[in-house]
Parts: sequence; C-alpha cells; structure tokens
Amino acid sequence: MAEQLWGGRFSKTTDEMINDFQASISFDKRMYREDIEGSIAHAMMLAKCGIIKEADRDAIVSGLKVILGQIEEGNFDFSVDLEDIHMNIEKRLTDAVGEAGGRLHTARSRNDQVALDTHLYVRRQITEILRLIEDLQAALVETAEKYGEAIMPGYTHLQRAQPILFAHHLMAYFSMLSRDFSRFVGAYERADIMPLGAGALAGTTFPIDRQFVKKELGFGDIYTNSLDAVSDRDYILEFLSAASILMVHLSRLSEETILWCSREFSFVELDDAHCTGSSMMPQKKNPDVSELVRGKTGRVVGHLMAMLTTVKGLPLAYNKDMQEDKEGIFDAIDTVKFSISVYAAILRGMRVREDVMRRAVTEDFSNATDLADYLVKKGMPFRKAHAVSGRAVAHCIEQEKYLQDMTPAEYKELSDLFEEDIYEAIAPETCVAQRNSFGGTSKEQVKMQLERAKRMMREETAKHGALLQKEPMLL
Repeated sequence: MAEQLWGGRFSKTTDEMINDFQASISFDKRMYREDIEGSIAHAMMLAKCGIIKEADRDAIVSGLKVILGQIEEGNFDFSVDLEDIHMNIEKRLTDAVGEAGGRLHTARSRNDQVALDTHLYVRRQITEILRLIEDLQAALVETAEKYGEAIMPGYTHLQRAQPILFAHHLMAYFSMLSRDFSRFVGAYERADIMPLGAGALAGTTFPIDRQFVKKELGFGDIYTNSLDAVSDRDYILEFLSAASILMVHLSRLSEETILWCSREFSFVELDDAHCTGSSMMPQKKNPDVSELVRGKTGRVVGHLMAMLTTVKGLPLAYNKDMQEDKEGIFDAIDTVKFSISVYAAILRGMRVREDVMRRAVTEDFSNATDLADYLVKKGMPFRKAHAVSGRAVAHCIEQEKYLQDMTPAEYKELSDLFEEDIYEAIAPETCVAQRNSFGGTSKEQVKMQLERAKRMMREETAKHGALLQKEPMLL
C-alpha cells in the first residue's frame, strides 16, 4: 500500500476496505486536465509572490506537463491507495521532480483544490453543452424549413384539436431549448467563481494573490468568503436542474417521435441508422434511441434529487459527503451531451410523411373551432356558435362523415348564416392561415418565428464565443 500524503498524524494505515470505499480516483480521474491547469496556475502564483523559488516553479510546471502527456497517452497508472486525482498527480510529480513537487501544495488544501477542479470542469462542459444546444436548434430550424408546407393535427389531451403547421410544432421545441440555453448560461456564471485560496476553510497564512490565479484561469469572479468557497455546490445543483429540465424537453420530443413513427400515426419515418430491429420479429423497426433518451431522463432527474438530498443538512464547511457530487454530475453530463447530439442527428435524418399528415387533418373534426368562428364572424355569439358547431359534429358522427362532407342543405338546417364559403373556411389550409395572431401557426407567423430563431442563434453564438474566450490557456 502506498504511503498516504496526509499520513503523518496516523500510526496505522487505512483499512483496505475503507480505503477502497472512500477513494474517488475511479471517477474523478476525468478531471486530470483541470487539476493540472489549476496546479500550474497555483505554482505560478506561489513563485510570483515569493513563496516558492522560480526554479521550483519551473520544475513543477514542466513535471505537470509531462504528467499530462502520460495521462493522455494512457501511460499513467492511477492508484486507489492515493484516493483521488489530486493526490495521484501530486505523488507522481514529487517522485519525478523531488522536493519542488512537495512545495506545490503550499497555501492550498484538497478542499479548495477539488472545488477549483470541479468549477473548471463544469464550466468547460457547459460550453460544450451550449454548442450542442445550438446545433440541435439549428437542426430544428432546418427541418422546419424543409417541411414548411406540411400541415398536421395539433393535439390537446392527445386528441386531435386544430390543424397546425409541422414547422410550428418544431419551433415550440426551439423555444424550450432557448430557455435551456439561458439556464446553462446562468449555471456557467455561478461556476465561473474561483475558490482557490480558501484553503481548508479559513484561508491561508501565506501572502497569496488570488486575483492572479483568477486571471490565469479565466474566472469572472472570486469567492469572498472562504467557508462558502469550499462548501458551495449551488452551481452543481443549478447545472443538474438545467440538465433535468433539458432532458424533460427531450423526453417530450422523444414521446412524440415514438408516437409519430408508429403505424397508428405514420407521420414520420426515422432513418435506419437511428433505429434497431427485433431478434424475433423481422418486420420491426424500433425507435430505441428515442426510448433511451426518454428513459435516461430519469437518471438525470435522479442525480438532481440525490444532490439536493446530500447537501440539505451539511454544516459548514467541507464534509466528505460532498464527494458524492462527482459521479452524478459526470453521468448527467455524459447523458445530456449524448441526448442532444443524437436528437440533432434524428431530426436531420427523419422523413416527414406530409401526405399522411394532410390526410389526418381531413379525416377528423379539428376544424370544428373554425366552423364556430365562421358563425361568429357572421354575427352569432360564440357560445351559440359553439353549440351549433357541436351539433354539426354530432350529426357527422351519426352519418359517418366529416364537416367538409356536409351538404349546403344540412348546414342550412343548423343555421341560416351558413353560405357556400363555409367549405373554404373549414379547409385545413384556411384553418392554418387564419391563425395569424402573434405566435400563431400561420405561415406568416411561423416565418417570423424562424427569422427570430435564426437571430437568436446568432446572439447565442455571440454569447457562447464570449464564454469560450474565458477558458484558461495554460496547457
């Protein structure tokens, strides 16, 4: 068993079972880059402040860059005995450069070190997620424009309600993703606070320069309270909250995709590359990817609940419970990134069956509201018009036909206000075109939504670029 770097006060080595239980190296090793970046910035600051010699700084920085290369080349053996990524790297550094490596941890604790690494990691992952959201939004716009003429039934209670443009439906998801984008930007802002220099909980006796480290690592702010710096996990909760809401949006899209590609709907056909078959039933083409995204939503929501439960009763400042923040957020990040990426591919690859959608809106009563509106525009009070339209629907159901199949005489029996123009008024194209109120489903309004969406994407890209410029360039 390797000698623990903190073992000076102990007369016994840690029980092997306890050592395995508390070790986090199996999952936190993915933060190796952030740990090395943070340590380089810390070493540079220590030398700048005269706390260590420049020769020691140079040895530390050179040694850390060698270790980075070893890890990325797969030539670094991680040790469970050394518990975590921080001590694994420090031990390898000390073995390589001697006493200079032992001076690296001056004026810092693993408490503020792990906090720094996690801030850096979450911040970097958010920028990647923002980029993926932008691409998914672009896929929605592309698909909406590609099928700009397609009319489909809009639903409430999963019952056909009113005809809408398929593009209008897709743009609803664009709006959801815009809010998701904004939430992740907010999570970035809370992750963009530098905790290093807080020490274990109370700061340090050394004359450090936290502003220097902040600048080197591209942080926007510094924690002003050392207790808060090492115990804050709000940015992780915010990330998991934003991730959960995003996954709920993708889960709703998944549910609709699954319905739409079923034989009962047949509104879309997914690309073969995004489906699987059955080991028993040769005819099957299953939307497994959409089902997995829908299912994995529970994992991400679960990680949010787990983290809220973990921190709800913790006293200040650091507690080992906080180690539980890592696996949940790592898994949430992986799940969200996969789900966004795969949905951009699904949208770009699917074929929309416009003919089936068009037939659907002529074989239902989703134009019944337009029938009532027709009468209202002729002067009839809406409540009375609603009743007349309802009687027309009931008559059609009894006669096994639809509103457009009724004869002029049948319409006249319901109201003298009906004229020959009723057939044009209840045509699906008219139903869509007449809903020209702001945010409605008319072609004019959807065109405005698409133009606004493109403008928003340009603005999002500008914001995203600004975030990327703050990333550290120490490696």
